[in-house]
Amino acid sequence: MLAIGVDPGTETIGFGIVEEDGQGLLHAVDYGVIKTNKEATSEKRLQIIYNEINRIIVLHQPHAGAVEKLFFQKNVTSAIAVGQARGVILLALANAGIELAEYSPQEVKQAVTGYGAAEKKQVQFMVKTILKLDELPKPDDAADALAIAICHIHANGYRNRIAGN
Repeated sequence: MLAIGVDPGTETIGFGIVEEDGQGLLHAVDYGVIKTNKEATSEKRLQIIYNEINRIIVLHQPHAGAVEKLFFQKNVTSAIAVGQARGVILLALANAGIELAEYSPQEVKQAVTGYGAAEKKQVQFMVKTILKLDELPKPDDAADALAIAICHIHANGYRNRIAGN
């Protein structure tokens, strides 16, 4: 399975492509961030996010995708903007026909570290360990996106085992 994980945002959007091989080992295929200019209009920023997610989809052809759920934010304006970014990300994945799932930050941390309240450094360390990377994945948004993809691959494997596939 080849999965894309996306950590949504408006200025920095993390993405991670993770592949599960025939032995069940996970490998990082690509990861990084999409950056938008905070001075740009919201519609321009959303267009950049949509176009870049589409470019990554075309480049890697993932079978599945996962996006982090929006968690409660105190700043309503920021929450709305991130919700809009999530919307264009979900649209890009849906338009590409990619199987989609959404996970809360706690679900991702639980899947990767075994502890739903793990700190960012713990998540980065486990992502590095699981994917056998030479160094901690950076920036944080890219590490989070890799963790989201790992979470989805693990959850998908669990669902398949339950279904008897």
